[in-house]
Amino acid sequence: MSKLTLSARVGRIKPSPTLAVTARAKALKAEGRDILDLGAGEPDFDTPDLIKEAAIGAIRAGFTKYTAVDGTPGLKAAVAEKFARENALHFTTAQILVSVGGKQSFYNLAQALLDAADEVVIPAPYWVSYADIVLMADALPVIIPTTLDQGFKVTPEALDAALAYKTKLFVLNSPANPTGAVYTRAELAALGEVLRRYPHVLIASDDMYEHIAWGSEPFANIANVCPDLLDRTIVLNGVSKAYAMTGWRIGYAAGPAELIKAMAKVQSQSTSNPTSISQVAAEAALRSGTALVTPMREAFKARHDWLHGQLAALPGFRCLRADGTFYLFPEVSEAIRMLGLADDQALAEALLEKAGIAAVPGSAFGSPGHLRFSYATSDRVLQEAVERLRAFLKPPQPAAVQGERVLL
Repeated sequence: MSKLTLSARVGRIKPSPTLAVTARAKALKAEGRDILDLGAGEPDFDTPDLIKEAAIGAIRAGFTKYTAVDGTPGLKAAVAEKFARENALHFTTAQILVSVGGKQSFYNLAQALLDAADEVVIPAPYWVSYADIVLMADALPVIIPTTLDQGFKVTPEALDAALAYKTKLFVLNSPANPTGAVYTRAELAALGEVLRRYPHVLIASDDMYEHIAWGSEPFANIANVCPDLLDRTIVLNGVSKAYAMTGWRIGYAAGPAELIKAMAKVQSQSTSNPTSISQVAAEAALRSGTALVTPMREAFKARHDWLHGQLAALPGFRCLRADGTFYLFPEVSEAIRMLGLADDQALAEALLEKAGIAAVPGSAFGSPGHLRFSYATSDRVLQEAVERLRAFLKPPQPAAVQGERVLL
């Protein structure tokens, strides 16, 4: 057999690090290892019964055939109503595309919008798939680093320096994965002032975690704060995080009709329509409003408050409070040095092998020297994880010497 030659495209990308950590944790558990998984980016709550019953009803009614590529009329109408009711954004159903999860929404956008040599500006830390999906479209991700000391938020000056005539898209994720940072209205307005100077740049507002937020201000995206930018903004969202529906795989996007139509064309030649049954479930979720989300958000906030205090007190850890999501993203460079390890990937590996804790290295998000811990898990798991972290980071005690004998 002749040697298999793969595409240059696939050589430019890497498998999802977050999915890889979760798969590794599950494999070790299957081998009988006691692993505490703080790597998974999904709520530990079950999908609410109202949503499950809608799906069961769809199955019993025989709603198991193909649907329109861009989503059922009922779900698209529910998405439009959600945007109007919760975000004061008004889209027609022609401006809405339902996809197989938020990841496909961004993939469709990249494939429909980008050409070779186009640039996409992405603040780091960033969701792991942004940069690789841009590379799959033969475009170039331009990364703006941010730090814990600046709240993991891009400044107007840094954004202005990164934008150029080749820039086609700016990606803004708030509340942000992996940091939990949420941009204030004033911060969004300042970014909007910069973006007005670059009218050729589109804005992708990834609002996937909008309902898992507890900052001092109600949630707002850049189109809310800068309505004049709405015609060049595409809003990305989904039901996965808010309604504990990660496995149902439903995301949606809203934006300029011409762009949405092009994204639907891409989808028609990849997955085609999202699962019919999942669409019925997602419609039920969106029409229920936010009442189902409230108890989950309150639980995440309580876990955040407890875990932040614990991580911030660990030796070699610096940890910023989050205003949303279910992640904390401590800076651990000093812990890496104390332990004599090479980098954050080595620390994550050591935690998994020696302490039985699965976490995601910050380098996966474009920010080496950090770790992402998910608190989308039980209080018991979090408490045990903190105990193991303390033991792992505790310096070895020197043996006591008495005469010629060593007391162990």
